[in-house]
Amino acid sequence: MTRPVPSLRRLALACALALAAPLPALAQQKLQIAGNFAGEHPSSVAVEQVFRKEVARLTNNQLQVDVFPAMQLGGAKENVDAVRSGTLAITWVGAAFLSRIVPELEAVSLPFVFANREAAFRVIDGPVGAAIDRKLQDKGFTSLGWMELGMRHVTNSKGPVKSMADLKGLKVRLQPNETHLATFRALGANPVAMDVKELYSALEQRVVDGQENPYTVIAAGRYSEVQKQLSNTGHFFDFIAVVASKKAFEQLKPEQQKAVREAMTTTIAFQRKLAAEEEGKRLAELKGRMTFTELTPAARDEMRKATLPVVEDVKKRAGADLVNQVLAEAAKH
Repeated sequence: MTRPVPSLRRLALACALALAAPLPALAQQKLQIAGNFAGEHPSSVAVEQVFRKEVARLTNNQLQVDVFPAMQLGGAKENVDAVRSGTLAITWVGAAFLSRIVPELEAVSLPFVFANREAAFRVIDGPVGAAIDRKLQDKGFTSLGWMELGMRHVTNSKGPVKSMADLKGLKVRLQPNETHLATFRALGANPVAMDVKELYSALEQRVVDGQENPYTVIAAGRYSEVQKQLSNTGHFFDFIAVVASKKAFEQLKPEQQKAVREAMTTTIAFQRKLAAEEEGKRLAELKGRMTFTELTPAARDEMRKATLPVVEDVKKRAGADLVNQVLAEAAKH
């Protein structure tokens, strides 16, 4: 027995219903990026306002970025470890937190070497940065570029720092970077390596006398609430490394990898411009809340001379050729 042929009306209705049915949504991928900087820091603003949107735009919303600033997924060390193991896709972090894994980073952590941000970026955006990127790759990271953390300055709760003598015996929190620690030992201070997540309470409880950071971080971290002295020591210029998990990055499609790189390039350009604009604003704010002491050129030169042996020690850990290349590039005008 043959089945009846459906009428033309019924066929037309079936076709119309099929066309009206929603198409299955294309699967979206999630990409997590975490950092330890406060939400209002220029780096966090750039990642949220530029990177997240650019990745969505360039991938037609197929790759979605979830942003976790302000230590929401742990401190700096935890974020670095998570990226290296592949449980976190990307982090933006002070370069010092990678230096124990990649000692070559100490070559761009030298004291009193970068006169300004232009000299610093000339170095990190050139062959030196490319050499460090390769070392990061060897250790399980994919470098996506370098943001500005900025020139670092000392704050403390004891008294004004006008010269090297005022640093003698001062217990100062630093990042876990051997060059940074050695620099402050050479200056006569008592440096203590500590994750940023512990810093505010350590200052508040007087576990340490002081700390050193760029003006933007001092302001965003509200350290002026627990520190009353600020000096423009400008002892290091610091970078923010943006690194992806090599394992997680290579699991992305080639066109997605390209989109992530393009989006971060745009983000870094935005962040560097914003950081430069914010520096002066944050210093003005801090001057209203703290006692600001300006070092004389002679005082800074005394500090620079005292730390020259540190540069020689870095050559042993990071490689003399790389350090000499940094010094040569930084000295250009």
